[in-house]
Amino acid sequence: MVAYGKPAAVAASELQVSLQLQSDYVDPSLNFINRNEETMPANPSLKKRSEKGLLTPDNCVVAIIDLQPQMLFGVANFDRQAIINNNVALSKAARVFGVPVVLSTVETKSFSGNMWPQIQNIFPNQEPIERTSMNSWDDKNFVAAIEKTGRKKIVLTGLWTETCVALPTVQAIHDGYEIYVVEDCCGDVSQLNHDNAMKRVIQAGAKPVTALSTMLEWQRDWAERDTYDSVMDIVKTHFGAYGMGVEYAYTMIHGAAATKLPEWIFPPATSAH
Repeated sequence: MVAYGKPAAVAASELQVSLQLQSDYVDPSLNFINRNEETMPANPSLKKRSEKGLLTPDNCVVAIIDLQPQMLFGVANFDRQAIINNNVALSKAARVFGVPVVLSTVETKSFSGNMWPQIQNIFPNQEPIERTSMNSWDDKNFVAAIEKTGRKKIVLTGLWTETCVALPTVQAIHDGYEIYVVEDCCGDVSQLNHDNAMKRVIQAGAKPVTALSTMLEWQRDWAERDTYDSVMDIVKTHFGAYGMGVEYAYTMIHGAAATKLPEWIFPPATSAH
């Protein structure tokens, strides 16, 4: 069962979410801890999680493929705003747990556009690996970036499911990797295309997961205090009724102060766009 508040033994005063961690800064635009690092090594403060077939922060790499405007325009099987939301949640979780992330884009200038700013803002010092190939596994720079992490489990998200997700998944499995396709972060031009792609990757050996299930698998134990508050911040920001349940439990049951979000400041009008 997923907990909505901290363990009962924890005093109510400790329930308030704190994003202040040593040597981190808070980016107000994200309301999220933003570590100013070009690479993201495993968080040395994390307690070792048991593996036994599960994802842990130190046994996987996240691959984020072709989250670009033109690719999102074509998605018709799933709510597009939800796809953005879920990918942002997964990206933030990767930062919290120090999981390496490989970003990649295709034909940015000629067709697809830049990687979504919501994603790039979470990884401000990472340049996406630019490709011409639909299949990222055909790109030597992408494969080299995955290999450099030394990890054999890939948590993979991208658009569209039938090409930019399915093709690298099938070939990476062939090359000895375990692939976890984050299905609610993916989308395609129709439900049939998406469903057939998921059937194909599952038949090839991939495991379907979601953004939330991946984050909770990394967290594993609510007693792990070093990531708890950041995980709860992601839940409250991105996971709807679950997040509202957390806020309710904090304030109504445990007597914690209500969450304070940064004041929204609207951009000034400009004469040209």
